[in-house]
Amino acid sequence: MRQIGNAGGIMCCNRNFLWTNVPTMLDSTDRRILSILQTDSSLTNVELARRVHLSPSPCLARVKALEAAGVIRGYVALADPLQLGLSLNVFIQVSLEKQVESELERFQNAMAECPEVMECYLMSGDSDYLLRVVVPDMQGLERFVVSRLSRIPGVRNIRSGFALKQVKYQTALPLG
Repeated sequence: MRQIGNAGGIMCCNRNFLWTNVPTMLDSTDRRILSILQTDSSLTNVELARRVHLSPSPCLARVKALEAAGVIRGYVALADPLQLGLSLNVFIQVSLEKQVESELERFQNAMAECPEVMECYLMSGDSDYLLRVVVPDMQGLERFVVSRLSRIPGVRNIRSGFALKQVKYQTALPLG
């Protein structure tokens, strides 16, 4: 085994001699840093250091190590979809005609090009993919389904359901 990064990310070799990622081991200070940054990533390093009871230099070193190890993938501004006129949140189940690698890749590449698709998951069970799509209204959904989704070669079945109310939306991962 060999260690990568200062945050303790580890790569290990499995039986077939392929390198695979093992979850990064984080201490309680790293977890506090992540918890705070997941809630408010706009904090200055000085304020973050104060909240985790470190001086600024070691705090920044820990953040940089978490970034280098890929634990922190980036920083974003969370926009309010309603304020932007994107009031319809739709969950779409998609089944393909064939579940072969080339068809899966074609579908995934097509979804990566669709700005309406917020999330796309390859699923087990009745459908092949689950999408979360955000559009302004029913006409926007119709345009997405008719002009984009149904035109992808290999799409066999499309089923959708609408979110009536968002009960919980969270971006912070549970850190235990």
